[in-house]
Amino acid sequence: MYPDPAPEPAPAAVSAPGDPTDPARPVTTEPAPAPAAGHGPAPGAGTVPDAPLLSPPAPPPLLVLSVAPSAADPLDRLGPYAAAQSAATENLVRCWARETDAPAPDDGLLRVPLPASGTALAVPVLYWSPTGRHRFGPPRLAGAPASAPPVDAVTLAALLVRETAGTPGPDGPDLVARVADSVRRTAVFLRDRAERPADGPAGRHAASGNPGTPDLFLAAEQALLLGHPLHPTPKSREGLTEAETHRYSPELRGSFPLHWLAVAPSVLATDSAWTERGRPLPATELTARLAADGPAPPDGHALLPLHPWQFRALLHRPDLTALLDSGLVRDLGARGPAWHPTSSVRTVHRTGAPAMLKLSLALHITNSRRENLRKELHRGVEVHRLLRRGLFRRWQAAHPDFDIVRDPAWIAVDRPDGTPARGLDVVVRHNPFRPSDDVSCVAALVAPRPRTRATEGATGQDGSGAGARSRLAELVTRLAGRTGRPRAAVAVEWFLRYLHHVVRPVLWLDARAGIALEAHQQNTLVLLDADGWPSGGRYRDNQGYYFRESRRTELEARLPGIGAHSDTFVADDVTDERFAYYLAVNNVFGLVGAFGSQGLADEGPLLAAFRRFLGRLVSGPAPLGGPLPAYLLDSPSLRCKANLLTRLHGLDELVGPVDTQSVYVTIANPLRA
Repeated sequence: MYPDPAPEPAPAAVSAPGDPTDPARPVTTEPAPAPAAGHGPAPGAGTVPDAPLLSPPAPPPLLVLSVAPSAADPLDRLGPYAAAQSAATENLVRCWARETDAPAPDDGLLRVPLPASGTALAVPVLYWSPTGRHRFGPPRLAGAPASAPPVDAVTLAALLVRETAGTPGPDGPDLVARVADSVRRTAVFLRDRAERPADGPAGRHAASGNPGTPDLFLAAEQALLLGHPLHPTPKSREGLTEAETHRYSPELRGSFPLHWLAVAPSVLATDSAWTERGRPLPATELTARLAADGPAPPDGHALLPLHPWQFRALLHRPDLTALLDSGLVRDLGARGPAWHPTSSVRTVHRTGAPAMLKLSLALHITNSRRENLRKELHRGVEVHRLLRRGLFRRWQAAHPDFDIVRDPAWIAVDRPDGTPARGLDVVVRHNPFRPSDDVSCVAALVAPRPRTRATEGATGQDGSGAGARSRLAELVTRLAGRTGRPRAAVAVEWFLRYLHHVVRPVLWLDARAGIALEAHQQNTLVLLDADGWPSGGRYRDNQGYYFRESRRTELEARLPGIGAHSDTFVADDVTDERFAYYLAVNNVFGLVGAFGSQGLADEGPLLAAFRRFLGRLVSGPAPLGGPLPAYLLDSPSLRCKANLLTRLHGLDELVGPVDTQSVYVTIANPLRA
């Protein structure tokens, strides 16, 4: 049940559901040629105004750009709760430093002024990153005696909240509560991983044909234990009980059967561009197949899967109770095979299934309640249809090792009056990965994996000197040992291959088609060859598309009616701002910062390599065009999402116009340093 064509996809080939012109092509693993310097004029900067900032310290003389990474990682060799506290305080200070554009201290001690509390924080700088991936030691109140304990994450959050009490619409108490929740859950995740370090049952599946075969994609999705390094509450999931946390968390390798509803045709809403052997496949047929040996619907009814937690939450909403009472929707219960949550928590995966399911989930995760919106469902199908109208063939010819993980079908419920019943919308996402495909979201690849003790008072697991090493660090170290080259040289080559196989295809789609992607590290998947080098990439997320307003005529000619229901056309200045943040600041600079903060390579040569890469795209022998490369090269500052301020203002990224869903601030462009 794969979309056309249906060959087994492999890491070295691109699977294009629904495009019969897609032969499997091997991926070239040679790095791109060394780019030439040079760049063109910058386009106009985004027009979203600056948000009120937390007060930064007065800039001291900048005597150093970076401090060597400390040999003693503050996340290493601690008990789970202490490691979770350390990670949370680092995140909060890191957010504060970015959102105030704080300069590097000249004495290795970052001072955080707290005038509303009449004090300040003194934070040891273990590593100062040109791209913002700083490392910090435990913060202490200025002037406190040496015997005083460090400031914990909840206290730090409360102190920072007090500094913003006068800004419009603060949501400070909620932030403090979410910080506490995030710390508690992170400690649970770290304790479980210390007790069960090897892939557990959720990482090995009988469905793959061999119960001992690991599902590498799923294992990577379950590896993001600490979450976003520049978010104040990366693992907060208020509303989950302890039992639900174990069942529904990817970090705990949870699994569960789906909850199924039978939906009458009169209230069924659906669309599908999924085809199989040239035959259109309705979403209702897809969900029936995915139910496997689960429930059978009454005649004429469609099967709709729900997250079990979501079903219980919806029982408190009049929409669902009215539909159940009327018999238009029938409760079939939780049945069928087990599905596994991926890193987003709400998207579920089952090894061997042709599709993943992006479910609605009313939990508040990072900056949003994660319920699908109808416009997002339309957007996923629309992009799939657009790519099939010849655009994919052009993209494939230029970049055969990159594709979008397609969202070609959806199923939902309308009220009897024809308006959407919120919380019942489900995306049917193509699953292009075999269990043996070595594919990982970039966020999981670069994430530290603390070597915590199972309990606060136990001794370490072994006597090795390894710290909280990421998988990226393991790959680079192994490649260096295998090739006999310095780790820094291997890191630079790894980075160049990543730019060629992952970043350039994303820039091509914007330049040649006017489609920008929210390609942040969790939405970006990198395919690795047998040695661990980047060999291709995928993008996922039906929320994260920007159709440039300036390219409307061209896109409408490709797909008449495009954007009518998906609300995807965005003004160019807003597109530039968001595209620069997601692809450059979050993704590429985040990767550079990971190399630097983990002691794998100096960030300076990596930033220089990125400049040369962009320069070649602007004015090399075969310029790519598009506004972003020149903008990144020429702009002295960049706009950056401020996750701490976004949480303080209580904003939901899925609600309201795209240009006001999050707080953005201005930071110095590290490419111009």
